[in-house]
Amino acid sequence: MKDEQISMALTDNSEASTLQKTGIILFASGILSAIIALAGAGNAQPVLFFWLAFGLSTAGGLLYAYTYFKNPSGIQNNGIFKNGVNNSGVIAWLTGLVFTGFYIILYWFPQYLEGLIRATDTFSVLLRNRPADQWFLYGTIYTLAVLVMGIRFIGKYRHSRYQVIRTLSVMFFQTGFAFLLPAVLLRLNQPEFYFSYFWPLKYSYLFPNDVNYFLNSGAVGYFMVFWGAVMTFIATPLLTYNYGKRWYCSFVCGCGGLAETVGDPFRQNSDKSLLSWKIERYSVHSVLVLVSLATILLWINSYTNGTVLGNFSGSFAKSYGFFIGSIFSGVVGTGFYPIFGSRVWCRFGCPMAAILGIFQRFKSKFRITTNGGQCISCGNCSTYCEMGIDVRAYAQKGENIIRASCVGCGICSAVCPRGVLKLENLDEKGRFEGYTKPEIN
Repeated sequence: MKDEQISMALTDNSEASTLQKTGIILFASGILSAIIALAGAGNAQPVLFFWLAFGLSTAGGLLYAYTYFKNPSGIQNNGIFKNGVNNSGVIAWLTGLVFTGFYIILYWFPQYLEGLIRATDTFSVLLRNRPADQWFLYGTIYTLAVLVMGIRFIGKYRHSRYQVIRTLSVMFFQTGFAFLLPAVLLRLNQPEFYFSYFWPLKYSYLFPNDVNYFLNSGAVGYFMVFWGAVMTFIATPLLTYNYGKRWYCSFVCGCGGLAETVGDPFRQNSDKSLLSWKIERYSVHSVLVLVSLATILLWINSYTNGTVLGNFSGSFAKSYGFFIGSIFSGVVGTGFYPIFGSRVWCRFGCPMAAILGIFQRFKSKFRITTNGGQCISCGNCSTYCEMGIDVRAYAQKGENIIRASCVGCGICSAVCPRGVLKLENLDEKGRFEGYTKPEIN
């Protein structure tokens, strides 16, 4: 019987290896097709190269993701720091360079993406009734990446119902609220609006120009302003009080969705040092101050018709958009996944995460409870924490984890072999009281 089980395991691994190699070949073929499209073929044969570039790469990614369902459920730690992609090695640096280069071209040199943009024209016309631009191309790539890598994530963490549900959630919100719905609104000649992003993450939604634009767009525009205000000032505090910041960062946000799916292979690279934590606290709250200041200055300028601040408020807001909105959140936030972990932007720059973290730290029912008596100090929880929290230190002392930076992804609990950690929403009383080791008589 034992020999038969070993034989079956070897057969499954062999099949999985073959599927992985086939998936990699298909994905590479899709990337090669995209390069050919960029060289000009996408202009001449847009439909063909849309299916070659996006079809082959998606099919390859799905086939590769499927192999995770062939492996035993549960976290496999084998070689996590020995793989060149996962351990900030040479391959990781090259991968980061490719990510960073793509974002630089996307933001500032979109003319070099013209062939691939034209390849998405038919898809764009179908959804939006207008030709594609660089941002439609980006949205298509972004959404496909979340969907494909989301399936991989589910296969890897399928032993945890919580992980399956929250991954399906971010896949749904990215596809429906951040990709399809804005496209449909444009097709109906309504303002493009992303219902899953709010101020201060989507900072312009409370800027005077955007508010006036929406209000001048009729009833739908009024609803968009109403939606943004309610989600920012009412829903966010209430939901965070009841569920912590995880309701947004791990279930809704597209930035978090990309970090959890595409960034999952790099989550162990987050820095757990005390210095990193200090930088994080100053950095993320400084960005919140800057976006708040930009918003206030713009409204003062709007109210006074520019007589007080002149062009200063507009220049300040543009500088914020360039350095924070583009360079930090886009180029650095995603391009540095392979080097500094998957939550670089969420951890060090996201103003939405800063606000949610303040609520979570001081006024929320959410916490991760620990049973220190069961902890064997294996360190899996700290290794896999993408926010750089030394979870093991809390578990060893039996302290509940009430950290502003925690996004409630629950991976620390999923990888714990002893069931030490548990995500809970309890009464505020006793939030900071952890496990008490029983006295030995």
